[in-house]
Amino acid sequence: MDRRPLGRSELVIEPLVLGGNVFGWTVDERTGFEILDAFVDMGFSAIDTAEGYPNWVPGNPPGMSETIIGKWMKARGNRDKVHVFTKVNSGNKSGGLKPENIATSFEKSLERLQTDYVELYFSHWPDPEASHEETLGAYDPLVRSGRVRVVGASNYTPQMVREAHEISIHKTLPRYEVLQPRYNLYDRSEWEGELQQAAAESEMGAIVYYSLASGFLTGKYRSKADLEKSRRGGGVEKYLDAKGEKILSALDQVAAANDATPAEVSLAWLVAQSGVTAPIASATSVEQVKSLAKGVRLKLSEDDLRTLSDAGR
Repeated sequence: MDRRPLGRSELVIEPLVLGGNVFGWTVDERTGFEILDAFVDMGFSAIDTAEGYPNWVPGNPPGMSETIIGKWMKARGNRDKVHVFTKVNSGNKSGGLKPENIATSFEKSLERLQTDYVELYFSHWPDPEASHEETLGAYDPLVRSGRVRVVGASNYTPQMVREAHEISIHKTLPRYEVLQPRYNLYDRSEWEGELQQAAAESEMGAIVYYSLASGFLTGKYRSKADLEKSRRGGGVEKYLDAKGEKILSALDQVAAANDATPAEVSLAWLVAQSGVTAPIASATSVEQVKSLAKGVRLKLSEDDLRTLSDAGR
């Protein structure tokens, strides 16, 4: 399988990251274990979670996703076989990237994950109250001690990326090796262009989220009536427009030509995009994991890629 480095770090992953946002939400612990087992059995290793997943579910204790993943790693005894990515400042709050909050949040994440290190630790959201020097300075002892292998930034603007990179050089602090922007066939403006260029300039990787546009790119939702089929349907309505219809039409065409599903084609398109290390995609069943694996291994022709890119431009 095509394995890719995370920025300039020594970490290398397969081109698919399993999204842990559904664990404790639409996926219970037993099913989560089955999904994680299948993901690893299919040759993948990178699992993305956050301190805030899924804290939006009423009655959930904090960090249920991390807790489920931690229980699974302990039960399987496979910590050295997986790459764990988690995040701080998931609540997007003032002071969330201040040193004191990072230190406290990191210890809580490790406790839930039942591990003493993580491969990748993200600043989940920017914090206007914390300077880049403060935040990277807080990561410095974690990286030096080996408790964090690599740090990354999610939802950062090109300006923030460049400023943080300059600070890391001038102050000899850890640099962000990986970005996590929203990117899919429909949502392209955040990544394509200046952010993509900033990442290339600094040799950063990109782990992209909302890879299937909240499920829209699976082809499951084609009308407002379809939104009632899932608890996640509420995030899809914005895609039901002329642009969305054009993308679905192109997906149907390319999927039929490649004996694949629209979701698989969507992931294959992402994996082929410049600067993308891997898409993040979540699954609620073992069958969905199999489909995700097929998608990132699917090689589309240049004509297919052009058809899809033109539809979503």
